[in-house]
Amino acid sequence: MIEELRFGGVSVPAHAFFVGLGVVLASVVFVLEARRRGALREESLVAVTGALVGGAVGMRLSGWAEHLDPALNPGIVEAWMFGARSILGGLTGAYVGVLVAKRLIGYRERTGDLFAPAVAIGMAVGRLGCFLTEAPGRPTALPWGVHAPATVPECPGCLAGQAMHPSFLYEVVFQLAAFGALLWARGRVDRPGELFTLYLGAYAVFRFLVEFTRANETVWLDLTRPQWFLMPGLALLAVRLTYGYRKGFYDRLLPGRGERPLLTGVRLSPAGEEDR
Repeated sequence: MIEELRFGGVSVPAHAFFVGLGVVLASVVFVLEARRRGALREESLVAVTGALVGGAVGMRLSGWAEHLDPALNPGIVEAWMFGARSILGGLTGAYVGVLVAKRLIGYRERTGDLFAPAVAIGMAVGRLGCFLTEAPGRPTALPWGVHAPATVPECPGCLAGQAMHPSFLYEVVFQLAAFGALLWARGRVDRPGELFTLYLGAYAVFRFLVEFTRANETVWLDLTRPQWFLMPGLALLAVRLTYGYRKGFYDRLLPGRGERPLLTGVRLSPAGEEDR
C-alpha cells in the first residue's frame, strides 16, 4: 500500500491527492458538458458549489449514524474530524446540496445530466486513492487477488497474508465504463434528467453487488451497512426506471425500440401491393 506520494521534496497523502484530482477532473468535465449543452451559466455553477459543499458534509458526517443504537455513534464533532469517509454519504450529501443550492436561487432546470459523466470520471480517479491506502476486500482464490501489508487497519485478511479482491479497482473499471457509456448515451436520451437516473440505477446495482467482495462488516443477514442503505434506493430506482421504460424515454438506447422511419405517400391495394 502507498500512504504518501512524493513530488520532489514534498510528500502528499495518496488518498487526498487522488480524491482532490478526481474533484478537479469532475469539475472540468462538468464545465465542458455544460458548455456543450449551452447550460454554462451562473446558476449551474451555483449547483456545482452546492454539490461540493454537500458532498464534503455528507462524506464527513456519514459515520455519525453508522449504528442503529445512537449511543454507539460518535458525536458530530468527532464524526467530522475522524469519522469514516463514505462515498455513499458523499453522493447523498452532494445530491441534497444541489437541491438546496438550486432552491435558494430559484433555479428550476434539471442539472443531473451535467453531473453524470463528471461524477463517473471523478469517482474513477478518487477510487485509486482508496485502492492505494485502504483494505482491499474479502479473501479470494482468483488469480488477480492482491496482498496488502499487515499494518492496514481493520483488515483480517492482511494479517493472515491472504490474497484479497481488489474491490476498489472493480469500481474504477465500472466508473470508466460508465463514463464511456454516458458519453455514448447522451445524444440518445433527450428527456432531461434521464441520463442521471440511468447512471444512479447502474451504480446502485453495481455497488450492492461489489459489496460482496468488500471488507466491510456485515450487520444483518450477511449484508453490509452500505447494502442496507442502498436497498430503499434500489426499490425507488426500479420503479422510476420502469416508468421511464414504459414511457419510451430509453427507446433509442435499446435495439428494436428506437425510432422507425415512417412510410409516407404509400397506399396498399387490397391485394397488398404498393400503390404510389
